[in-house]
Amino acid sequence: MSKLSTIDIVRVAMMCAVMALCSWIAIPTAVPFTLQTLGVFLSFGILGGKKSTLAILVYVILGAIGLPVFASFSGGLGILLGINGGFIWGFVLATLAMWLLQTLLNKSKLLPLIMLVGLLVCYTCGTAWYMIYCASSGTAVGLTAALTLCVLPYVIPDLLKLGLSLIIIRRIKGASKQ
Repeated sequence: MSKLSTIDIVRVAMMCAVMALCSWIAIPTAVPFTLQTLGVFLSFGILGGKKSTLAILVYVILGAIGLPVFASFSGGLGILLGINGGFIWGFVLATLAMWLLQTLLNKSKLLPLIMLVGLLVCYTCGTAWYMIYCASSGTAVGLTAALTLCVLPYVIPDLLKLGLSLIIIRRIKGASKQ
């Protein structure tokens, strides 16, 4: 594994901070509405696969040790193992999936499609974990009910966040070339 430069470390830390800021903007519901997916998309689009995966992992580790970086200023292993923890783990897996696709396809024009796949991975992880958590708590939830609660209300907002991230990424990359 190649060493990270000082600027790479700073960029990873900045994207980790962006993830925390995106988490703090939350509307509490069964699965809180946040800007976390925006943070995931921005991190991937700006840093690329390896560094964005590192940024998301650092974000999850900071939350796991108790720093209030998750939705509504929460943190701790209880959040990662709680009813919505699958979505947080989904951010890591989504970034890994996007990195894999980016590596395989090697086409920057496919970034929206790659991000859409990442979103689907996040939804899959979050919904599966939600169902497992509910079942282990004695309240089994079927797939249709879980999708209705965990995915359907978020599709349009998440697609808007994906589009916004693409605009921001283009502007940042355009400005950094000047």
